[in-house]
Amino acid sequence: MKDKFYKYIEQLQNTITSKLEEIDGKAKFREDIWKRPEGGGGKTRVIENGNVFEKGGVNISAVHGALPESMQNYFGVKDADFFACGLSLVLHPKNPMVPTVHANWRYFEMYDKAGTLVDQWFGGGQDLTPYYLFEDDAHHFHQVCKQACDKHNPDFYQTYKERCDTYFWNAHRNEARGIGGLFFDYCKTNNETSIEDWYDFVTAVGDSFLESYVPIVTKRKDLEYNKTQRNWQEIRRGRYVEFNLVHDKGTLFGLKTNGRIESILMSLPPNVQWKYDYHPEKGSAEEKLVNVLKNPKEWV
Repeated sequence: MKDKFYKYIEQLQNTITSKLEEIDGKAKFREDIWKRPEGGGGKTRVIENGNVFEKGGVNISAVHGALPESMQNYFGVKDADFFACGLSLVLHPKNPMVPTVHANWRYFEMYDKAGTLVDQWFGGGQDLTPYYLFEDDAHHFHQVCKQACDKHNPDFYQTYKERCDTYFWNAHRNEARGIGGLFFDYCKTNNETSIEDWYDFVTAVGDSFLESYVPIVTKRKDLEYNKTQRNWQEIRRGRYVEFNLVHDKGTLFGLKTNGRIESILMSLPPNVQWKYDYHPEKGSAEEKLVNVLKNPKEWV
């Protein structure tokens, strides 16, 4: 399974980066191949200063070795080895009318010291972070997520949509990071679903990513914007940074397993503002967004 899924994310990385370069029309992804001293490595691709994308990354990695003590305590195991692979992407567009997007699809195995596989699971999801709320964009993104889920289980969309709203929650701000999408983890063999079934589900979600995001980018990338709107984008990006550094499990896992710091922090936007006690004007488009972030909506 680990070889099968790694081959899938290699192909998906190529598909996604090719399409994004086509949309941007100027910038190309810079590829950085790296090795992890403890075992494994990855292929980081970063795009910067484009017509559409100010900064973004589409990364794959496969790492393995002894599970660090901090992660053994987290999983409640002793002397375990692990393998983890996945694709992670974050795209920060230049135009504040185009939302930031994040996605991740991953697979994890754990072994005892004899090398016997003792656990395996999939995880992942995708979520949208707009700076200005276009409700038809939110409907579209969630509808594509739902279609991918419905092919496998009619309960998946609502379950994983609610988990996404719960997970991408900046508790210290009492607001969501964005308008959500899907979040699933510890998807493992049970009475109803085999690991092969989970593979089919996760790859279906991965395959749906471009359909969920590209039409939104195409529709919004040439809209006019002003300095005030750009400032708002950078203030909201600050909240994005706060979530990633304070709450995000993927970031924390990478830091605790001696992951490659440049790849882990590629999710951070290039230009950010923190203004003291900032509040948008009453009745403004900016306040409309914040109201939705404080009270997540049903979009489909």
